Amino acid sequence: MIEAVLLGFLPLAIWLYLLLGRDGFWRMNERDTRDVPPMPATWPPVVAVVPARNEADVIAQSIGSLLMQDYQGDFRIMLVDDQSDDGTGDLVRSLGSGRLTVIGGAPRPPGWTGKLWAMKQGVAQASSLAPEFLWLTDADIAHAPDNLTQLVARAQSGNKAMVSLMARLSCRTGPEHFLIPAFVFFFDMLFPFGAVNNPAGPVAAAAGGCMLARRSALEAAGGIDSIRHNIIDDCALARAMKAQGPIWLGLTDRSVSLRPYERLSDIRHMVSRSAYAQLGYSPLALAGTLLGLFLVYIAPVLVALFAWNYVQMAGWAAWIIMAAMFQPILRFYRLSPLWGFALPLIGAFYAGFTLDSAIQYWSGKGGMWKGRAQAGEKA
Repeated sequence: MIEAVLLGFLPLAIWLYLLLGRDGFWRMNERDTRDVPPMPATWPPVVAVVPARNEADVIAQSIGSLLMQDYQGDFRIMLVDDQSDDGTGDLVRSLGSGRLTVIGGAPRPPGWTGKLWAMKQGVAQASSLAPEFLWLTDADIAHAPDNLTQLVARAQSGNKAMVSLMARLSCRTGPEHFLIPAFVFFFDMLFPFGAVNNPAGPVAAAAGGCMLARRSALEAAGGIDSIRHNIIDDCALARAMKAQGPIWLGLTDRSVSLRPYERLSDIRHMVSRSAYAQLGYSPLALAGTLLGLFLVYIAPVLVALFAWNYVQMAGWAAWIIMAAMFQPILRFYRLSPLWGFALPLIGAFYAGFTLDSAIQYWSGKGGMWKGRAQAGEKA
C-alpha cells in the first residue's frame, strides 16, 4: 500500500514542481523572435569558424548559407577540413569566394576531442584577423540570411559574452516525430533557457550548432584549450563564457539542421554519444538517473492504468500534466498534441539510450564522433 501511494504521489509532486518551477522551461518562451534587440549603430567584424569532417552531402548548402548572409560589417568564413576523405574540402574550395578560407586540419593530439581540435585551429586562424566576434557553427547547419545580423544585435545589446541558438532539428520522419521534440524538451528541462539567460544565475548551456562568442571573452576564458577534452563541448564553453559575462540561449527557425534522422538508430547515436558524459561517467549517477526516469515517466502510467481510487487519480494527474507541458514544443515542431500522451514511452526510449551510452563507454566506444571514440581520453 505504501509503495503504491509513493509511486502515485511522488511523480505527481515532481511534475507539479516542474510545472510551477524550473523557470517555466516547458513554455519555450526564449526565442530569437521575441524581445528583438535594437540594431547597433556600427557592425563589428565577425569570422565564422566551421569544423567539418566528411560533410560532403551537406557542406555546399551550409557554407552557401553563410556566404549569403546580409551582414553589413566585415564577415569572413574559416572552414577547418578535419582530414575528410569524402572531398569536403574540395567542395568548399569550389565555391570560390574571397571571404572563404579552407584550412587543412592537422592530426589530432592526445587529450583533444576531434571537433574541438578543429575549432581550435579555426579560432587561431580567425583570431589573427582580430574580429570582435567568432561565429562557431556546425557544418550541417544552414542559416537564414539575416541570422548573423540578429545574433550580433542581440550580443551587442547588454554586452553579452555569447549568444547561442538551438537550431531547428529535422522533424519529418516517424522516428523524428517520436523523439526529436522530446530531445529539445529534455535539454530545456536540464538547462532551463530562462535560467541560462539570467546573468545572476549559475546555470549555463549553449547549442553547439550556432554560437556567437565575443573573442575577448573567449580568450579571457582560456580559449578552446580550456574545454579541449569535453564531449559536451557546447555546454562546457557556455560555463566558461558565462564566467566572463552574460550569455543568451533560445530557440530559432533561423538556424536549421540539414542532418535527417531517418531511423531510430540515428537518434540513438546522437543521444548515446554524450549521455553518459553528462553523468560524469559515474555508475552511481547512471543508476540514479534510470531510477528517476522510471519514477517520473513510467510510474504515472502504471499507476494510472493499474492502481485504484485516489492513487490512480494521482497517476492520471501526473500523466495529464506532462502531456500538457509537452504541448509548446510540439507546436514549435507542428505536431499533433496527441504526442503529449506518448511522453512516458518516449522517456523510456531515452532511458534506454542513456544505458546504451554507458555500455558503449565501458566497451571502449564512448563518445563516437566521425569514427572516433573520444570519451574518457586524458589530456
